Amino acid sequence: MRRRLYIVAYDISDPNRLRAALHTVRNWATGGQKSVHECWLTRAELADLRRRMRPIIGNDEELLIVRLDPRQKPATLGLALPPEDPEWFYAG
Repeated sequence: MRRRLYIVAYDISDPNRLRAALHTVRNWATGGQKSVHECWLTRAELADLRRRMRPIIGNDEELLIVRLDPRQKPATLGLALPPEDPEWFYAG
C-alpha cells in the first residue's frame, strides 16, 4: 500500500458544493490552499476520492487530479516546506 503524491484541484461555482469539495478533499490533504491541495493517496484512496467528488462536481465545473513524478525533487519558495508522506493520516 504505497502512497503517491497528487495535486487535487477543482473549480466549483456553487458555494455549498465548493464547501463540500473542500471538506471531502481535506480528508486526504497534507497541504495546499483554497481549491488546490497536495494529497498522498493509495490507489484505493484515489478511487474513494473520485467516488466522493463525483456527485459534488457540476456539469460546468472541473476536477483535476495530477499524479506528480516521484523522481522530481520539489522546489519551494519562501518559507514553504516540501511535501512529505507522513507516517499516518487522521481522516475524520
